[in-house]
Amino acid sequence: MSLPYAFRLLRSLAMLLALLCAARIALAETELPLAALQGLDFKAKAAAISAIADSGSPRAEAILNALTDGRLMLRKSDQRFVIIAAAEDPATLTDALDGSALGSEPLAGLKKIVINNQLRLQLRAELARMQLANPDPHARRAAVEALAADPTPAVIASLVEAAPKEQDEDVARAMQVVIGLAQIGDADPAKRLEGVQAVTGSMLGEVHNRLTQLVARNPAGEPLEPSMDVRIAAGAALRAIDQRRARYELIQTVFFGLSLGFVLVLAATGLAITFGVMGVINMAHGEMMMLGAYTTYVVQQALPNHIEASIFIAIPAAFLVAGLVGIVIERGIVRFLYGRPLETLLATFGVSLFLQQVVRSIFSPLNRAVATPQWMSGQLMVGDALALTWNRLYIIIFSALVFAALLALLRFTALGLQVRAVSQNRAMARAMGVRAGWVDALTFGLGSGVAGLAGVALSQLTNVGPNLGQSYIIDSFMVVVFGGVGNLWGTLVAGLSLGIANKFLEPFAGAVLAKILVLVFIILFIQKWPRGLFPQRGRSAEA
Repeated sequence: MSLPYAFRLLRSLAMLLALLCAARIALAETELPLAALQGLDFKAKAAAISAIADSGSPRAEAILNALTDGRLMLRKSDQRFVIIAAAEDPATLTDALDGSALGSEPLAGLKKIVINNQLRLQLRAELARMQLANPDPHARRAAVEALAADPTPAVIASLVEAAPKEQDEDVARAMQVVIGLAQIGDADPAKRLEGVQAVTGSMLGEVHNRLTQLVARNPAGEPLEPSMDVRIAAGAALRAIDQRRARYELIQTVFFGLSLGFVLVLAATGLAITFGVMGVINMAHGEMMMLGAYTTYVVQQALPNHIEASIFIAIPAAFLVAGLVGIVIERGIVRFLYGRPLETLLATFGVSLFLQQVVRSIFSPLNRAVATPQWMSGQLMVGDALALTWNRLYIIIFSALVFAALLALLRFTALGLQVRAVSQNRAMARAMGVRAGWVDALTFGLGSGVAGLAGVALSQLTNVGPNLGQSYIIDSFMVVVFGGVGNLWGTLVAGLSLGIANKFLEPFAGAVLAKILVLVFIILFIQKWPRGLFPQRGRSAEA
């Protein structure tokens, strides 16, 4: 084959391919009336949205989602509809019709498709209606619940048709609830009563709102709902929902209290070990938590493309960084001040100020945000209205595992045996050949390392800043004093108790007053039981 002939053949194939692409685009635009989305004729846009939703095209859902999020654009250079990945400049483009990648384009070369609030409501309803055909029952239920905000006659008709065919009980129940919401707005009292009965037991916010309207009264005290039967049924349903909400709120408060309590346990455990073995009040303990949190931040900055796995690298890294700094503090300062608690307190307070300034000099005084991995994001839905956040659930599990590992270390290892020996009788331990100075250094490092792990947990709950440790050091001392100095089980019970108590008091007293009330309680408690819930046994105990 000669070179000119091959060139002509390739050129013909390229032209044929271009014609096929143009034909495909023209056919797709005929099926999906994207051109009607241009301009400011919102009636034409509403008709186009309905046509796209009813087209059955595999690209319809992606196009409507992009239109809802403001990511559907018109490229000015060739009048092509594109979808941008995010509001960044230049934007990454995909073809709206086939999803093919189109590279990047400056935002100045794109024209946004404008919609109003009414179209946004229509888009949400159309997307939810399309999701009714989703094979995933969870997606179908979410779609049905989304329709509850705007149960239009067309939506209700589709639900009435789909409900008898629905195989999943939860989805069928959600459909009946949305149908019931529509019946509540009917002019016939019998239909309204039927609607109230259909929504009874549902925890949807829209159900609660509509039932509240049915039992409401005007300023003169007269009921707005003329039918007594409907009012009685709505009142009973509303009371049942409020009772369930109260139970869910109680469980959620306990859950938040446990997550706070386990963070306090992690923060106070190292302090309890250090104080129990060496009798040292370590005012720099909060800065060990701060170092653990900053270590998590540094690991994420070093691995920006591996956020999901970075937390697993940050855990041992934070333990080592905080532990080594703790050993340096013990070997360089604390070991010269044993037996002088006031000087130890002042020295470690100076160390805490020094570490805060070092962090400010390296990272600046501004707070740093640590990204939450995808697998820790979102919520675990239990029932209809109880949502447990994954990050707090994982923190509870992580803290419990660290506490169990620490107990096993102190109970079943040679280091743990020596730590317990030194904490109970230092002189006798030395007489038995235990190197008390070595044990002190490792114990201080162990307590600091556990505080570093607490910093990893805190980085998933709050921003990381130089003053992070100062927010928890007082709470850590309260946990240690309340539980019993040097007793890990006392630390666990005290940390969980104070965490739950704080969360129960906050709704009534506010965050600051809640802490003050807890502090007053602990002061009164130690007046009666000065050695805490679980008094220490050994050399530090009273004779």
